Amino acid sequence: MSVLTDEQVRVKLADLPGWRTEGTAIVKEFSFDDFMGSIGFINGLAEVAEEANHHPDLSVSWNRVIVQWSSHEKGGVTEFDLEMAAKSDGLA
Repeated sequence: MSVLTDEQVRVKLADLPGWRTEGTAIVKEFSFDDFMGSIGFINGLAEVAEEANHHPDLSVSWNRVIVQWSSHEKGGVTEFDLEMAAKSDGLA
């Protein structure tokens, strides 16, 4: 799977509200009611990521989780990252 151009990513992100580009990744901040909501989301996302053998960069605080998807070995965003972003949204 090849890296998408900036324009391709921009067009595809129109279907993924809240996602933005940041460097060579796509990023979204998810908000929850409390810390356990954040951890529950991370646990669900970890299962999906492990099954797909594609893992995001995560940052967690009390009621927020920042998720970054990038195909590091390819050097940017691929269709797979966009699919995983949609799965992330489904878990939230």
